[in-house]
Amino acid sequence: MPRTTTPFPPLMLAFLVWGLGAALYFIGFFQRVTPAVITHELMTEFSIGAAALGNLSAFYFYSYVGIQIPTGLLVDRWGPRRVLTLGAGFAALGTAAFALSTNYAGAGLGRLLIGASVGVAFVAMLKLAAHWFAPTRFALVSGLALLTGMLGAVGAGAPLRIVADSFGWRAVMLGGAALTALLCALMWWLVRDDPVAKGFRSHAPSGASHVAGTSLVAGLREVLRYRNVCLMFFVAGGFSAPILVFAGLWGVPFLVTHYGVSTAHAALMTSGLLLAWGLGGPLCGALSDRIGRRKPVYMAGLAISFVGWSLVWLKPGLPLALLYIIFFVIGIVSGAVILTFAFCKESTPIRLAGTTSGIANMGNMMGGMLLQPAVGWVLDRMWSGQITDGVRTYDFAAYRAGFSLMLAWLILSMLLLVFTRETHCRQSD
Repeated sequence: MPRTTTPFPPLMLAFLVWGLGAALYFIGFFQRVTPAVITHELMTEFSIGAAALGNLSAFYFYSYVGIQIPTGLLVDRWGPRRVLTLGAGFAALGTAAFALSTNYAGAGLGRLLIGASVGVAFVAMLKLAAHWFAPTRFALVSGLALLTGMLGAVGAGAPLRIVADSFGWRAVMLGGAALTALLCALMWWLVRDDPVAKGFRSHAPSGASHVAGTSLVAGLREVLRYRNVCLMFFVAGGFSAPILVFAGLWGVPFLVTHYGVSTAHAALMTSGLLLAWGLGGPLCGALSDRIGRRKPVYMAGLAISFVGWSLVWLKPGLPLALLYIIFFVIGIVSGAVILTFAFCKESTPIRLAGTTSGIANMGNMMGGMLLQPAVGWVLDRMWSGQITDGVRTYDFAAYRAGFSLMLAWLILSMLLLVFTRETHCRQSD
């Protein structure tokens, strides 16, 4: 049958294939936030302080950041089906290793393996979307991807705390390993790189599945010649860092210690922050597209985020209702960080889009990778010696000093953004 008369895949089938990739992205965000909810258990069982806990959590980011650029090359050469299946398989192994670890080194190895394996999900999902969905649906599917990740992070908040209280954190992680292994099998069975494998017409341009002749090193060298990409690498790191560090690790103990809420309540508050972040991405993206500019929306997000975090971290004893409002506003405006990907893609030729996206995503994760352990180091340096239930407790001054690192990076991000060139939402030649 001629290709022109072959139908495109049904939308339900397209969402099934893409959804299995999205499930790994969901798991990745769940694993990213998990240490924030079980900080007490981890510090108790492994006899560690804040610096060691921050490093344990950041093991995820070390490998996640490192795998971003290679993932683009692997997806192009092997196809998203193989990459996602391998990612899910190793994620299951890493989760089991973390759950069964008897020492700090074993737990760190598990987190390292988890980060590298789930780090392939985002790029592979975009590849599947380009083949299984019409170009007019690509933006919608990308927005749904971000929302899926945030739902995973929300699942690692109050729900995880409740289940961990009932069954223990190790049992929960083992259950997660089993579900991830099941996902691995489903991916190999149901996912296909292109609808052609199922007898349908592909939405991707002809030849899009072939590997470009440019090497990875040459592509990297060329992308890094563009000023916007280099600047946005650091700008995005400073923008994402506060949420990744606060909601991803230190927010729950901070709220429990200094606002007297339960761990479950604190997890609910940080989950709300993450959910607002997920909702803010599409809103900020739509606003930027509407006005035809990237920098004003991005700068406004940075500035409002800085003011909000300054109130939370520099002013003790805020009313809980006000905290909820501040977290919601911060989450919404921080959604502007999603513009990083459009900003960088529009600043380079379209043939370099894969490498550009990998670099942008690396920058996006750099803040969490560097500042989770850095904040922990500051907390330990300023520890007053107080211990509660066998775990170190840090006073407000210690948290203020640690969180000030993120405020400094936010200021640097605003300064660097000034030197970027506006793309006016148009793709570079």
